[in-house]
Amino acid sequence: MILTVTLNTALDITYRVRSLRPHASHRVSEVAERPGGKGVNVARVLAALGHEVTVTGFAGGPTGEVLRAGLADGPWTVADALVPVSGATRRTIAVVDDLTGDTTQLNEPGPQIAPAEWGAFLDRYEELVPEASAVALCGSLPPGVPVGAYANLVRTARAAGVPVLLDTSGEPLRRGVAARPDIIKPNADELAELTGSHEPLRATQDARRRGAHAVVASLGADGLLAVTPEGRWRAAPPARLHGNPTGAGDSAVAGLLSGLVENLPWPTRLIRAAALATATVRAPAAGEFDRAVYEELLDRVAVSGEFSAA
Repeated sequence: MILTVTLNTALDITYRVRSLRPHASHRVSEVAERPGGKGVNVARVLAALGHEVTVTGFAGGPTGEVLRAGLADGPWTVADALVPVSGATRRTIAVVDDLTGDTTQLNEPGPQIAPAEWGAFLDRYEELVPEASAVALCGSLPPGVPVGAYANLVRTARAAGVPVLLDTSGEPLRRGVAARPDIIKPNADELAELTGSHEPLRATQDARRRGAHAVVASLGADGLLAVTPEGRWRAAPPARLHGNPTGAGDSAVAGLLSGLVENLPWPTRLIRAAALATATVRAPAAGEFDRAVYEELLDRVAVSGEFSAA
C-alpha cells in the first residue's frame, strides 16, 4: 500500500470558457468536479496505474462530504483514511481558456485545524505508516497546522523504515528537507525559493546538500531534472502539449512513487513521471491523465545523464 498525505484537501472545480476576459461575464461550456489536493491527485493516478493506495489528511463540512463521496465513487479504488474536522474543506477553482489553453487558478486557504484535530491526525498517520511501502507528503498546510509538520512526518516515516517523498513549498519545504526525505519534487520557483539559485542544476544539487536524498525538479515544458546518489538525469517530452497543466506535477509524483516501489532504475522512473505529467495536460481535470498519450510518450521521452554520484 502507498500512503498519500494531503493535509489541505480540496474539492477541485474546473470551468472551461471560450476566452477568459477580465471584467466580463462568461458562459461556462464545461464543468468538472473532483476530489482534490495534491496527494489526492497523486493517489488517483497511482490507483489508475494499478497500485493499492490509501489517502489520509483532513476533510470537513459539506465540501468534505462531497470529496469523500468522490473517492468512493471514482473509477479507481482509493482507500479513505481522512480525519474529520469541524471546518469546511476548501475549494479550488481552475478556469481554462479554450482559446489560449491557459489556466487561471483560485485556491482557498483551507479550514482552521484545532490542536485536537492535529493530534488525531498524528495518531492516524502513525497507525498507517508501518503498513505502507512508501509515503507521499503533498501540498500546502491548512491554518493551525505547525509549520514544521512535514519535518515531523518525514521523521516518523524514516523511523519506520518507509521511504518518503515530500512535495511542498516555502518554509514547510525548508524544514522538511532538513529531516532528510528520500525524494523531494519542487518546481522551478519552489527550488529557487529554497536555495536562492535560479540555475536548475546548481539549485538541485544545493537542495540535496540541505538534506534530501534525491531531488527531482519539475521544469514545466522542459521536463524533469533529477540529482540522486546514483547519478543525474534530464527527462524531457518530445513537444509541448496545450491543455490544462493543473495536476501535472502530482502525476509526476505518482510516476516517481510507482517507480520507487517497483524498484525501477532512475531513468525509467523519470520517463514514467515525465510521460504522466505531459499526459495530464491533455486530461480534462487534475488527477487524471490521457492514457493513450501516456503510453505513446513512454517511447518518446528523451533521457540524458550519467551514472555517477552527484
